[in-house]
Amino acid sequence: MVYLRTIGAPIRAHAGLPMDSLFPLTSVSQLGAFRPLVNVELIREAATLIMLATVAGAARTRDSVGRMHGWLPAFALIFGIWDLAFYASLQALIGWPGSLFTWDLLFLLPVPWSGPVLAPVIVASSLAIGGAMAMIRPPARAGWIPWTLLCAGGAILLASFMWHWRLIVAGGAPSRFPWAIFAGGELMGVLGLWSALRTPVEERPKVVAAHA
Repeated sequence: MVYLRTIGAPIRAHAGLPMDSLFPLTSVSQLGAFRPLVNVELIREAATLIMLATVAGAARTRDSVGRMHGWLPAFALIFGIWDLAFYASLQALIGWPGSLFTWDLLFLLPVPWSGPVLAPVIVASSLAIGGAMAMIRPPARAGWIPWTLLCAGGAILLASFMWHWRLIVAGGAPSRFPWAIFAGGELMGVLGLWSALRTPVEERPKVVAAHA
């Protein structure tokens, strides 16, 4: 974010766009020779997710019957800590964001995500806490209810972050975040985690070969 803002500052000034806000975004036509930086940023975002997923894969454990598990809780924990550390480091280094209600451009894939900083902080905190709980007390093999709640909650949260993508692409500046939709997605995700964690994992007993 720091280097993108530094490079983009002259472009925004030339286009008459505000320097103290991310929105409205600089249009593709205004980027000129700096347009390849957008592709670099998209690749960086994808590479970051792949890196976090790879680290989470290294945290998997094997149960008594040889099944690998623990990737998803580890990924949730790592992603949540990474996101919280990201905002904490920006605040320490450049004094941004000014408040938890400062709007941020979260991701560009597959469309622009946006929202007040408080929203991703809530999600990151939930992921970190939920991931840690699931790693400390591994859940049983989740049934359809926990998975339905978790997937539906995640989809609703994504929808809330992508709510203004058409406005942003068209050069607008979002002003009202869909907090009701966000809260619904967050609640469903928490209920899905609670449902999955109610019963501890039940490992099958080791099979002992019979001797004649």
